[in-house]
Amino acid sequence: MASTPGPAKRPEFRNIHVTQILSYRLPPAGLVSILHRISGLLLFALLPFVIWLFDNSLSSEISYETFTSAFAFGIGAMPAWFIKLVALALIWSYLHHFIAGLRHLWMDVTHSVSKAQGHNSALVTLASSLLLTLALGAKLFGLY
Repeated sequence: MASTPGPAKRPEFRNIHVTQILSYRLPPAGLVSILHRISGLLLFALLPFVIWLFDNSLSSEISYETFTSAFAFGIGAMPAWFIKLVALALIWSYLHHFIAGLRHLWMDVTHSVSKAQGHNSALVTLASSLLLTLALGAKLFGLY
């Protein structure tokens, strides 16, 4: 009597473990998606700082001087470089969130859902947000 082979072994898929996160190769579209969420969180978390910046820049001449001196000399225990880094994080958050949002709108309008389109538009999003952040960061830190 011949025995019949058992059912074929199905592939087993497991979630990655926390220790594997750094070695996991995420595609550019996945990286843009995660960074889009992080930038939205940063925009929300830095909203009090944005309101303070806006209020101090428009209230009066004295408050505008306080605003500009914060970037030159710091505020209290916070040095100026730290305030500039927070502003740089805000600049990156805004630029990345805006450009990634435009990417999503463009994909929705044109129905561009191919793997190549997603890959290429993700690379453009990453490159443009980083280049614009570097240019504005250089201005913020007084390089030009």
